[in-house]
Order: sequence, then structure tokens, then C-alpha cells
Amino acid sequence: MRGYNRGMRFVPVFFAALTMAVAQKTPFDINALLKLTRLSEPALSPDGKLVAFTARSVNVEANSQPRDIYVVPLDGGSPRQLTKAGPINERPRWSPDSKRLAFVSNRGGSSQIWVMDADGGNPRQVTSMSTEAEGVLWSPDGKHLVFGSQVYPECPDEACNKKKLDAEKESKVKARVYTSLLYRHWTEWQGPRRKHLFSVPVEGGTPKDLTPGIRDVPPFSLGGPDDYAISPDGQEVCFAMNPETEQAMSTNWELFVVPITGGEAKLITANAAADASPIYSPDGKYLAWRAQAKPGYEADRWRLMVLERATGKASTMTDAVDRSVQSITWSPDSKRIFFTIEDRGRTTLQVMPATGGGSRELIGARAHVDDVQFSPDGKTMIYSEVSGSKPTEFYRISSSGGTATPLTRMNDSVLNAHQLTPLEDVWVESSADKTRVQSFIVKPPQFDAKKKYPVLFLIHGGPQGAWGESWSYRWNPQVFAAAGFVVVMPNPRGSTGYGQQFTDDINQDWGGKVYADVMTTVDHIAAQPWADAERFAAAGGSYGGYLINWILGHSNRFKALVSHAGVYDLKSMGGETEELWFTRWEFGGMPWEKPEVYEKWSPSNFVTQFKTPTLVTQGEIDYRVPYGQSLQLFTALQVQKVPSKLLLYPDEGHWILKPQNSMLWYNSVIEWVKEWTQAKPK
Repeated sequence: MRGYNRGMRFVPVFFAALTMAVAQKTPFDINALLKLTRLSEPALSPDGKLVAFTARSVNVEANSQPRDIYVVPLDGGSPRQLTKAGPINERPRWSPDSKRLAFVSNRGGSSQIWVMDADGGNPRQVTSMSTEAEGVLWSPDGKHLVFGSQVYPECPDEACNKKKLDAEKESKVKARVYTSLLYRHWTEWQGPRRKHLFSVPVEGGTPKDLTPGIRDVPPFSLGGPDDYAISPDGQEVCFAMNPETEQAMSTNWELFVVPITGGEAKLITANAAADASPIYSPDGKYLAWRAQAKPGYEADRWRLMVLERATGKASTMTDAVDRSVQSITWSPDSKRIFFTIEDRGRTTLQVMPATGGGSRELIGARAHVDDVQFSPDGKTMIYSEVSGSKPTEFYRISSSGGTATPLTRMNDSVLNAHQLTPLEDVWVESSADKTRVQSFIVKPPQFDAKKKYPVLFLIHGGPQGAWGESWSYRWNPQVFAAAGFVVVMPNPRGSTGYGQQFTDDINQDWGGKVYADVMTTVDHIAAQPWADAERFAAAGGSYGGYLINWILGHSNRFKALVSHAGVYDLKSMGGETEELWFTRWEFGGMPWEKPEVYEKWSPSNFVTQFKTPTLVTQGEIDYRVPYGQSLQLFTALQVQKVPSKLLLYPDEGHWILKPQNSMLWYNSVIEWVKEWTQAKPK
């Protein structure tokens, strides 16, 4: 009893001190967000002693994001910066003997492959390609480096590439001529060059084109790890390529293998849907990868596949797991496969025998886990972890489980000076069909449940995506919460991580069940004692922007809306966007093939119902959702005399990425929402 009483006397003192400490912290605004160091690309040395990684900082004044390579000891210690020359140094990859690091740097004026000692000394440029170089891998036998470069497919050598590149730059004619689709993608027009994989001896020499031809290798990413890998004996490169003629219509990525010294590529998969992310087992007996089953559906469930290389037998390993496989790692003895899956807004680490069988959870669903790697003896594991209240850091843990030890704490000074609030879960039963729908909630600093707060609902894009217990630099809920809003992030139909059927339920139903899911969540929040239902606002980007535009014509519940890169007119969108497999799948065909679907779900058909003040934002080099969609929306709002504002970025694409542009975007969104959700005087 004495101990209990001492604890009771201590509690008020402890919480008083804690309250004072929290009170001294400042809200986490956009300025704090831009002070964070963004960690990525961890690489554990083969001897298990060091972890190399890339650290990206933000220079707001210069409007740039310089990147450097650091190392941190696996057994603990402070990270040490290895690179200091040039604004971009990234993608560290260890030599098999752990004595050197290959990396990509533009310190010489162009992006090239470099090699340096493990302590950062003796940096040496390996490539000097006029078409530049990226994505380096070090072969396990230590003899070659594999990398990518965008070259002219008709050119046999560097001299030819340089001549054509110089002529293209000097030409006064900038016209483009096309005879096939996918003539532009994301933020770039398709030029005469194609991305190829090359190999070069580590000590220097002439790079060898491993993937000659008119196809990009690897293709643009559908999301996930690298789409090429080197066999453990250093003799073979496996890569993904889309061999189809109509690139804009197909997700048929196939896996090929080619000798690392060059030669004829061999097809090793026979799947009409996507095959990606190959990774060899350390003993070379197996090849694992991720595969989808539905051709043309980029949001189909990713399954784990394993090929026995000696026999050519391929097995599907995760048919019983109704979640998508995100990343794959082999145990050092090649007996087990570790993989991550997205599950209800979080990512868990699973493990299963290489020969098949049930999987079990190794790291549970507390946040997002990735970049799993093992020490040579398999006893220690490193990984990256990120949550909704903390950006990416790296950790060490026993491979048998236990308590994780942080390897990096590079953002502690910023985080400790600001108040961030943990994400909370809430579930509702949708009014559409009683399906359970989850949301995350972030409350503002110094939240008082006895007060009434404005609420900002954030609608995610995709539509096959999800808000998670993870960190975001583009739509950071902590920044919006710091502005005084309770932030609610629904994961309605179409969201990933809740089973494939839940994801599929949005197909050809863009404004149906998903709208009911969101509005049911709105009803639930409105019933909370701290929510001021007269001061609700909503914002979203891409598909989230579409749903904002749909809400414009179907509800007056919100005092303000923000539509970023939102789809407005489905028919014109179908003819302007680039990835046509997406359009064909989501709406059952092209606009002239399924006109009734496009008409039913197009926000442009409900213009006369638009009443809510709306901020419209977009980048002009957005080819996923061309910015004409935002222009049409703003025109409709203005003609209808709806209070509205248009914010366009001539130098941004689908995402607003440049530091000063990001500051303007956050400030504009917050100012707009605050303007229309101000509390009315009583």
C-alpha cells in the first residue's frame, strides 16, 4: 500500500509537468513540416556493420531539396554524412565486401554513377553518359554495376546518343509527332528516347545495353520495389517490361532474364496481368515477385509468386491472404520469405516458408513498416517505420521479435519542439449496405472535448488508395489540425487494405457507395459533442478531387470545399488522360462504349446544384488529370456565381512538390477553409 500511495502522490506532479511541457510546444505547421529530414533507401552492409541511407533536406529559400548519403552503425551510434559535393547524392548500394558504396550523384553537372569508399573517401565517377544514369545496383559477385539510362533506341553507342541529344537540344523546331498512344505520361511528353538497363564493369569500361529496343525497361512504376534484380552469382539480370504494342491500354508487365554481359532476353512469365518486383533468393534457387491476376486492373490484389529456377515451376504463395503484398525480402538462408501487406490503414510484416504454407505476423499493425533487411547471420533485422505522428526513421530488432531499437533520430529536435497528436480510429456502418467503414481522426493541439471545433474531411485519391497510420508531406493532417481543425480521413469503398472486394466496390460506381460511406462518416462526426456541424469543410485530390466535385452537386452540408486536380467531366477526361487501362476498367470502356456510365457519374452534369464556396488547385503539367478539368470546374463555379478561387502552378504536375509551392498550397487551403468556417458571432 505504501508504494501505491507514493504513486498517487506522484501522479499529479507528473501530469502537471507533462501539461507544462506540452503547453510549451508550438503547433506543427507547414514551416515545421519543411524542416524535417526525409529518410529513405536504407541499405545494410553485407558484413552487417553499417546502414547506409539517403537523407533529403529542404532549402526553402533556394526552393530545392538537396540529398546526401549517411551511414549509421548497426550496433548504435550517430549517423555520419558521407557526401558533401553536389546537390543530389542518393541510392547507396554496397559492394559485396562492404568496402565501397555505389551511388547516384549529379556533382559533376549531370546524373551519373559513382563509387566511394565506405567512409566516403576516394569518390570516383564510373559513368559519363550524355543521357545520364540512375538506379544503380551492385552485382553480388562484385564485378558489375547495373543502372538505367534514357537512350535513343536506334543508337549503338555513346557517340550516337550524344550526337542525337545535342541535335535535339539545338533544334529550333520543338514540334512533336506521334503515331501511337501513351504519348505523354505523368508530367512528361514521350520523346524519342527510351529507358534501358545497362551494365558496366565496376572498375570502368563501356556500358552494355541489356534491353535494346523500343520498350521502356523497367516500365513506369505501378507502385512497389525495384522492377529489376541481379542473380546471386552475378550472371543474370531479371527485369519487368511491358511487351504489348498498345502501352496505354495494357498492364501486362512480364518478367524477362538476360545475361549481365548482354545477349538475348528470355521471357519467364506467362501472365496477362502485371508481374513486377523480382527478387532472387540468396542461394539462387528461387525467384520471387509480385503478380496481379486481372489484366488492365492496376488495383488488383498483388500476390506473392515464387519460381523454382531449376524446374521452372511457379507457385502462388498468398492466395489465402486477402491483402496486397507490398515488398518482399528473403531470409539469408533462403528458407523463409518475409513480406509486407497493407491492412486497415497499417502495414504488417509477415513470414512464410519458401516452400509454401501459412504465413504468420512478425511485426504487427501499429504503423507502416518497410525496407526489411537481415544481418548475414539472420539474427538481426533492420526496417523503416513511419506513423501518422512521426516521419520515417530506421530501426533494429531481433529477427525472432522483441523490442525495436532506433538507429536514427534525425528529426527529434523538430518533433520535440512541436505538438503532434496521434491518429485515432473510428468505424461506422455505411448507409449504403451496412458495410463497416474506417476513418482516422487527428485532433488539434490542446484539444478540449468540451469545446466545439470545425471539422475538415480529407478525401484520398486513387481511388484505390487509402489514408493510413503513415506520414504525408503533400496532405499532412498534422498541419491542418495545427490550424485548429479536427481532421477526419475516411477510407470509403475503393480503399486498399480492407479486402479486395472492398476495393473493387468502386468500379463503375464512383459516386455511389463511396459517397454514402463518406456521408455516413460525416453524420457520425456531426453527432460528436466536440464537432460543430455548422462548420464542416472537405478537401481532396485526384479521385478525392472528383468526390469533392460530386459533393458540390449533391450536398450542401459543407461550408467550404477544396478540389485539387479533381476529375470534373468524365467524358473529356476519358479523352485527355494517358493511362487508358484505368479509364476502361473503372467505367467499363471508353466514353463512346459506355456513355451511360460516364453520364451517370460525371460531376459536370450537376452544375446547377453547385452552391458551396470552392477553392480549385492544380499543376499545369499534370497529364494524369489534365488541368483542363480544373478550368472547366472553375468556369462552372464562376458562371453559377458560386464563391470560388483558382490556384494554378505552371511548374507542377499531379502533386505539388516544390517547397515554396507547397507552402503556398497549404496556406491557401487553410486560409480558404478558415474564411468560410469562421464561427458566427452569437
